[in-house]
Amino acid sequence: MRSTRRLSSFLGSYKVWVVLAPLLMALEVAMDLMQPRLVQRIIDDGIARNDLDIVRSAGLLMIATALIGMAGGILCGVCAIQAAQGFGADLRGDLYRKVQNLSFGNLDRLETGGLITRLTNDVTQLIEMVGMLLRIMVRAPLLLVGSLVMAVITSPSLALLFLVLIPFLAVTILVVARKAFPIFSQVQKRLDAVNTVMQENLAGVRVIRVFARASHEIARFGTRNDDLMEINLRAVRTIAVVLPLMMLTINGGVVATLWFGGRQIGTGSLAIGELIAFLNYLLQTLFALMMVTMLVIRFTRAEASAERVLEVLDSVPDIAPAPAPVRAFRPRGELTFENVTLAYDADSAPVLQDVSFTVRPGDVLAILGATGSGKSSLVNLIPRFYDPTGGRILIDGIDIRTIDETVLRESIAIALQESVLFSGTIRDNIRFGRPDATEDEVIAAARMAQAHEFIAALADGYDAIVGQRGVNLSGGQKQRIAIARALIVRAPILILDDSTSAVVAADTILVLDGGRIVASGTHDELIAGSALYRDIYESQ
Repeated sequence: MRSTRRLSSFLGSYKVWVVLAPLLMALEVAMDLMQPRLVQRIIDDGIARNDLDIVRSAGLLMIATALIGMAGGILCGVCAIQAAQGFGADLRGDLYRKVQNLSFGNLDRLETGGLITRLTNDVTQLIEMVGMLLRIMVRAPLLLVGSLVMAVITSPSLALLFLVLIPFLAVTILVVARKAFPIFSQVQKRLDAVNTVMQENLAGVRVIRVFARASHEIARFGTRNDDLMEINLRAVRTIAVVLPLMMLTINGGVVATLWFGGRQIGTGSLAIGELIAFLNYLLQTLFALMMVTMLVIRFTRAEASAERVLEVLDSVPDIAPAPAPVRAFRPRGELTFENVTLAYDADSAPVLQDVSFTVRPGDVLAILGATGSGKSSLVNLIPRFYDPTGGRILIDGIDIRTIDETVLRESIAIALQESVLFSGTIRDNIRFGRPDATEDEVIAAARMAQAHEFIAALADGYDAIVGQRGVNLSGGQKQRIAIARALIVRAPILILDDSTSAVVAADTILVLDGGRIVASGTHDELIAGSALYRDIYESQ
């Protein structure tokens, strides 16, 4: 349970609830342990002697202890819920903040579906574990020890039955725990796979329908779904063995108690009330062990979830911050690539090789190349979404790896190849990178991006609601809003990914092929001297 222990620090803000819950549960257990003794007193001292005063007083005391125990249990549940939900909210918040700070390389490895599972299902498993910890984990040991002690006090000879029952149940618990952990780890991993397929399909539903691949994707999802069902069934089968074994043990214990206890009553060495009290303590002991078994199963699943959550929290971003980052940075906008090489993995071929160029402030640089030539990879290096594996990138002569990440990215505005919009109004989306922009600035940015005309034609204008991922807008409209969002920032460096229409007017054009610069110059120079440029340009 090393991983779950590490996460216990998230309970630090809820110490009051964490302390109160066990105390209230201890009160409930104490009241429960009094009940069999009161029953014994009613039978042996009241009914057997025909003393109604004892029956009345002991009965009233039973009601009082039951009410006190019930109040303790309810309040314990309230405290446990407060602590568990607070724990979950803090853990989920830290996970989300961690994801926001991870590099693109980390996100590529963890996958979107896996991250969603960790932020939802895995955190939920841990919340349930904390709730059980503060209730059942406290109740089970106290009830187990207390009922054992009371059983021995009631009848030391009958208590010898525990020497057979408890070892049997302990072995059952250990076997189940060892079998369950690897199964529950696989459950969460296969749930990741299902979520990944669902996320990909929902994001790419239009592509799937355009290429008539719905049946293929249904089959792919079905395979992942069947894998998840198979491992869930294995988990259920493992757990399903436990309850019958527990009930067999409990029933066996009851029969043995009645057999041996009945014989002792016959010899006069045990009273009827003592037998009933002992039987109650036996049941309390065995039910406490049953709770321990359920706890072990729950903790096993929670441990698997804790490991997955810690995998995210322990992730070290591939983009290492500078020891003493430059924060006082007001760039003019000169961008230099010096012999830059990029490979996404140590074992993979470079996607960029020995790329060198300089863009002066005020200049427009266009980068052209066939699909897969490395254009987007080059763009991703400028705001440090990835670090180059060779060479360096400078802004105003300063290596970008020495600049504070936030300061660097505030100096760069990007309209990415995929125009991602967020739920909200069109105005909110344009202001996304600069929330304090005025209405005039929003409209000016939209005009520059040639978006104002279609926005003004909408019934609600700039207050028109954008659907999730901009589904109610055309691709061109989304791209123009994304460009307006980049323009309103007024950053020294503006990157327009996939804006081919601006190529002709560029001061310099770089032609990429296979991750290398194979030609550079103005539009007229390249039309005359580069067959590759000419082919790409004419195909647009």
